[in-house]
Amino acid sequence: MVNIRVARAEDMPGMQACNLQNLPENYTMRYYLFYMLSCPQLSYVAEDEGKVVGYILARMEDDVPEGDEPHGHVISISVLRPYRRLGLARKLMVQSQEAMARVYKAAYVTLHVRKTNRAALALYRDTLSFGVREIEKGYYADGEDAYVMRRSLKHLVQS
Repeated sequence: MVNIRVARAEDMPGMQACNLQNLPENYTMRYYLFYMLSCPQLSYVAEDEGKVVGYILARMEDDVPEGDEPHGHVISISVLRPYRRLGLARKLMVQSQEAMARVYKAAYVTLHVRKTNRAALALYRDTLSFGVREIEKGYYADGEDAYVMRRSLKHLVQS
């Protein structure tokens, strides 16, 4: 049975393995560690019998412009192919977003997604109610554009 829980330092090799198998954007261990230490409540793993089969790495935005509200950002999310279509990505996203709202009083969350990533777009737009805010030209290393997507978390924030 797959379990969703807060990510720990010892999960980093498994998180990186998921990332390397599935995504063209790859990160160093230092990168994972930095964000896991900065916002430890926001990153989660999906594990099956002790093996990391999916993860979400998220953070709070540090440099919030004057007049803007505190908000989170999904850095990376990935689920191994044999574990897809089980709702794990949705569960990982929901856990992280709930923590953003509960712990940091985040008003909204943002993420970047490749314009060609239809599966991710369907998850974000159709299942999780994200909206496209803008297009960031040449965002990815290979020059592909990204949709900048946003979802309100105000319904989750406790006054």
